[in-house]
Amino acid sequence: MPAGEGTGAKTEQAKSKAKETLGNAVGNEHMAAQGQMEKSTGDAREAKEKAKDTFKH
Repeated sequence: MPAGEGTGAKTEQAKSKAKETLGNAVGNEHMAAQGQMEKSTGDAREAKEKAKDTFKH
């Protein structure tokens, strides 16, 4: 996977995990749910990039 795209997926996952944790800590269910949703998006992006790499090699 190109360095920029893989790093972007990992960064998105880290940011969303932090948002989810903060939402849970302060009792903000909306923020926690948004963090979970964004983490899923990051996971999907990472899976897509891994699949692309698999077919390239």
